[in-house]
Amino acid sequence: MNLDRIRERLHNGFKPFVIELSSGKRLKVPHPEFMAIGRKGLVVMGADDSVTIVDALHIVSVENLRSRRKPRSTRAR
Repeated sequence: MNLDRIRERLHNGFKPFVIELSSGKRLKVPHPEFMAIGRKGLVVMGADDSVTIVDALHIVSVENLRSRRKPRSTRAR
């Protein structure tokens, strides 16, 4: 995975996303402050303050995080 693509996600109109690793583990990045990127890898902090260090070679995909918001009712008011 090209880390420049992830850098772009952090700095150009950030939207929460998930990083999927070769192990199948999925890391949520709800805000740019939950992540640091180096030359060959990155660090993701979890909601429980856990820290995961990832080598870029193990990143399989990066996907937008689905919103938890419920859709608005379409019924007329």
